[in-house]
Amino acid sequence: MKLVKKKMNRPPFPTATRWDRFKTRMHFLWADHAYLRLGFTNAHWIDEKMLRTNQPWPFQLKKWKEQGVKTVINLRGGASSFYYLEAYACERLGLKLENFGLTSRSLPTKDDILAAKALFDRIEYPAMLHCKSGADRAGMMSVLYSHLHLGQPIAEAREQLSFKYLHMKAGHTGVLDYMFEVYLTEVEPKGISFLDWVQSPDYDPVKLKADFKASWWGKMLTDKILRRE
Repeated sequence: MKLVKKKMNRPPFPTATRWDRFKTRMHFLWADHAYLRLGFTNAHWIDEKMLRTNQPWPFQLKKWKEQGVKTVINLRGGASSFYYLEAYACERLGLKLENFGLTSRSLPTKDDILAAKALFDRIEYPAMLHCKSGADRAGMMSVLYSHLHLGQPIAEAREQLSFKYLHMKAGHTGVLDYMFEVYLTEVEPKGISFLDWVQSPDYDPVKLKADFKASWWGKMLTDKILRRE
């Protein structure tokens, strides 16, 4: 009888050995444009408990750990080299990694927003949240944190979506701003809270996205030049 050896299931971007980590790091460096983030973190503290940044390198996670961060919120999902390096680093550093996938071209659903509130209520602080550039998805999540956890009015919290953090309103990513503009101009004047609105049938993220019109130059900038996710 011929014995058939079972192949070990290896992740697409392994980190088990030094050679594995080197190859995964090289993919991260070039395919994820991580060379642009070696010295630039787009890091801003929202308050004393929550930091927003772009995609961190492992050595940057170590720095944030030394500054007290206990929880890392990844807004990008887990399909590429960045995630495997981050998961490896968080495990080594004793950081809690929370995966909370969002997109910058679509609006969060009711369930997404309620899940974000629950996440903010249960995680250990200080914490940091990040997407790739620290601008769009990190901006949306920062608005939700500022409003749902800190109690800031939407008109104040929405400032987390601004060019100060490299957020681009003109392109497809402007749909995130549009959501809050609709709430502030059409819903809040009726005395309806943001949380009540998103839990009502009147909140339709698909229709809001369809109603939003991005400028041609904004689309070229965010999609072709900056290549925002």
